[in-house]
Amino acid sequence: MRRDVAFMRSAPTWLLAVLALTSLTSCAGAADSPSADAAGGDEVPRFRYDPTWPATPFPNEWILGEIGGIDVDAAGHVWVIQRPWTVSGRELGATEGISSCCRAAPPVLELDAAGNVLQSWPPLRSFFAPPGTPAGQGNEIGGRGETLWGADDGPGYGDWGRREHTVYVDHNDFVWVTLDESHVIYKLTREGRHVLTIGEDGVTRGSNDTSHLGRPAGLVVDPESNELFVADGYTNKRVIVFDAETGAYRRHWGAYGSVPEDVQLSFDPDAEPPRQFVGPVHGIDLARDGLLYVSDRSANRIQVFERDGTFVREGFVARETRDLGSAYGVVLSPDPEQRWAFVNDGSNNVIWILRRSDLEVVGSFSSYGRQGGQVMSAHSMAVDADGNVYVGETRGRRVQRFLREGE
Repeated sequence: MRRDVAFMRSAPTWLLAVLALTSLTSCAGAADSPSADAAGGDEVPRFRYDPTWPATPFPNEWILGEIGGIDVDAAGHVWVIQRPWTVSGRELGATEGISSCCRAAPPVLELDAAGNVLQSWPPLRSFFAPPGTPAGQGNEIGGRGETLWGADDGPGYGDWGRREHTVYVDHNDFVWVTLDESHVIYKLTREGRHVLTIGEDGVTRGSNDTSHLGRPAGLVVDPESNELFVADGYTNKRVIVFDAETGAYRRHWGAYGSVPEDVQLSFDPDAEPPRQFVGPVHGIDLARDGLLYVSDRSANRIQVFERDGTFVREGFVARETRDLGSAYGVVLSPDPEQRWAFVNDGSNNVIWILRRSDLEVVGSFSSYGRQGGQVMSAHSMAVDADGNVYVGETRGRRVQRFLREGE
């Protein structure tokens, strides 16, 4: 709606503030208004920001750093992996003994449906000695008063690894995490006991090596075959598949199902799409019908494959986006047909809604900003069984919930 310029210049300050707030609310909740999928006749999902979640503040004066990843398990619990080492300065007043707030939260948190913390895992230096040792709780090791991180390592280093990226809970209730800068994936029980490591800490050997990873990102386990599909990653340019029980290599492929090449590409929206992944190969999800959805972030695209790597189709979101790209991650809606795919865009800071059948963009919600319902670098996303969307932000350093409205 256009407004008369002279009126805007003469309006009182309070009225301009109201108009600005109205405009902001409309932008942040753009998907609150109904929209119709003209091609399919189905109503596109609508979402509204939930200001009541989480219901209570975090305990222990904990404050979150950058959110690497989130997931929702079968019980409706929300799992968050975040980066304590990105909390700094005056935010660590309680740790430094200069104020009552705050402390960096442990990297892995399990929240109930209301957002209350159920458990947390700190990165203990003795995390894997021996396998099966509890990961521990709180900010001390075994109650002995030892510090969480060694003086020479810094937060996020040591046996745990560097740069918390993804958390995923599979159909057998195992919890998987990726430490992308350490090139490793850990499989743990939901109580935090180490079960399996895939990759070697600090070692990467290219996109056609079958035993090492290259800054792995997203994960998904196929409940039918119990195979682990990995978006690998920031350094490598491929999807790689392992046996989720043993960690044994199964297969891998690049863009369009081809053999991956370790080439550095840039995306030109006016040119033909690159035949290799531009990367990061960042997000991944598996539909019930066996189709695998992979986000090639800086190429602004989602590619779809069969389980064996056969290419099916691709679709683009915000194709004109440069540099960091628009396709940060992809998750599918929980309805029986899984009609919708959601793509979190950390550059344009919106959540795109795609029709899964053809990857056509049919809607979006949210916008950039610090207010509730806006996002700042929407790095990760998850959807619960009711269709509610959870968005984790790196720059915003928070997780927000958007409630699905109607059907």
